[in-house]
Amino acid sequence: MPTTVPCLWFDHGVAEQAAAFYVSVFPNSAVGTVTRYGPDTPGPEGGVMTVEFTLDGQPYIGLNGGDQFRFSEAISFQIRCSGQEEADHYWDALSDGGQEGPCGWVTDRFGVSWQVDPVELHELVEDPDRERAERAVQAMLRMGRIDIAELRRAADAVPA
Repeated sequence: MPTTVPCLWFDHGVAEQAAAFYVSVFPNSAVGTVTRYGPDTPGPEGGVMTVEFTLDGQPYIGLNGGDQFRFSEAISFQIRCSGQEEADHYWDALSDGGQEGPCGWVTDRFGVSWQVDPVELHELVEDPDRERAERAVQAMLRMGRIDIAELRRAADAVPA
């Protein structure tokens, strides 16, 4: 299968700043090649056109494309976290200057939507015991930041 590389269209020339921010949040990440606008191109000559970066091995491209398009929650990136500490790290970092949403969703300061999903959330809402799974879903629907301990209590029908 060919490599799929998400291209994020930024406006106001923030692609390089966004890439640097994301690289600071995710481990094993790096900024790669930066290309610049030349003469007779749609952007300001010498300004950053694209920046390649990887987040924990996944390649991305940031494009300073202008203000014609905006990000929306219709596209988001899931971060499958190994536990509460890791989920809290991503939630805190990505919501700083951004906006917290329901059910583990957060929109970062650049307008990109993320789902901070602990693996245990998926295990609980996909539990073969449908009543247990439904209790976990109902608890998740009341949350912003996902609280794994609260999800477990709800799934197991243990009062808080």
